[in-house]
Amino acid sequence: MSLAKRPVLGMILKGYPRISETFISNEIRLLEQSGFEIHLFSMRQPREKFSHDSVKQIRAGVDYLPETLIKPLPRLVYHNLCLAAKNPGIYGAALKTAYRRFLRTRKSATLKHLLQAGYLVHRLLPERRVTHLHAHFAHSPTSVAMFTSRLTGIPFSFTAHAKDIYTSDPRQIREKIGLARFVVTCTEYNKKHLRELSDGHSTPIHRNYHGIDIRLFSAKNEIPQMPVPPYQILTIARLTAKKGLPTIYKALRILCDQGVSVHHTHIGGGEDGQKIMSLVKDLALGSVTQLLGTQPHQVVLEHYKNADLFVLGCEVAPNGDRDGIPNVLMESMAMGLPVIATHISGIPELVENERTGLLVPPGQPDKLAASMLRMLTDEELRNRVTAAGKQCVAREFDNRQLIQELAEVYRHEGIGQRA
Repeated sequence: MSLAKRPVLGMILKGYPRISETFISNEIRLLEQSGFEIHLFSMRQPREKFSHDSVKQIRAGVDYLPETLIKPLPRLVYHNLCLAAKNPGIYGAALKTAYRRFLRTRKSATLKHLLQAGYLVHRLLPERRVTHLHAHFAHSPTSVAMFTSRLTGIPFSFTAHAKDIYTSDPRQIREKIGLARFVVTCTEYNKKHLRELSDGHSTPIHRNYHGIDIRLFSAKNEIPQMPVPPYQILTIARLTAKKGLPTIYKALRILCDQGVSVHHTHIGGGEDGQKIMSLVKDLALGSVTQLLGTQPHQVVLEHYKNADLFVLGCEVAPNGDRDGIPNVLMESMAMGLPVIATHISGIPELVENERTGLLVPPGQPDKLAASMLRMLTDEELRNRVTAAGKQCVAREFDNRQLIQELAEVYRHEGIGQRA
């Protein structure tokens, strides 16, 4: 097939590149290696000063949509008026869809998504040879993909992850499922929820784990060694409610009060930074904790290698937000680092209690503290779950294998590749 005739898979992303969304950049890179021609449409400019090495291997071009309504409004309106003049009937139908969706939620974002889609169609799509649109996240990127599809007839699909599922209006997601050619999600827990939400729609819903590049995460020791105090405890997570960080710090306080010598390192940024720092101060944990903020891959790897235990306290946030399966759990297990997490969402699909790690109820620091001490001091348990965890990740969460499963979904749906 000649270069000019190669079909292109258009991907609509919330932002690109994003340091917290390595799973998306890995997916793009591996799909390209599998023969897909991809072009990216990002709703936001990059916000970090650095990116993972995997991003540098991506060949796909990227176009950025206007992020807001106010300043770029003249550009948005111009391209939408041009589109409406060329195809008044089609644009009118899309406008009716937007109005119906606005009446459900009364959110101005619906208008923005329609205008962004019109801009994408009139300004960016020509000459891109896009034959299918796929959006990552079920909220705003999929809204733009849906409106773009309504304006062009190009079919769309989307991947639903976590927050985008559980904090969105169920009626809006249900409509998107009904209009999409297919849906992908990253856990069985999510798949079951979306199937129940779809209310009889026949749209296929596929579970495809994110997985990790297991070649980048190798065991830190071939022969496991028992840790010695001060025990090095690691958490990598966004500073946000669903990560359950207060539970971790309260558990650390319990261990300190019991005379256990620990040191905790947290990596990650987020909106709750000040709240967490205040909690650390209130619990008098300043001398045994450090908050490093967002860090590049090589720094993260060093902390995996030097840690004795990885801990996450995930919970359902007040707004319904929750995790899927955090990739950091897979990374820790692949590195031979034992993990403790909570029985939330899709996490038990990776962390099986007493087999590949330990699970505790969310929001219970006393039980978390007891499990942490047990994992740090029980040699038989550490050896057993470490070995089983590495095997589980290698067998079920190798992203090279998982991306082939996703590629097969695209092929089955008739979405083209390079010749």
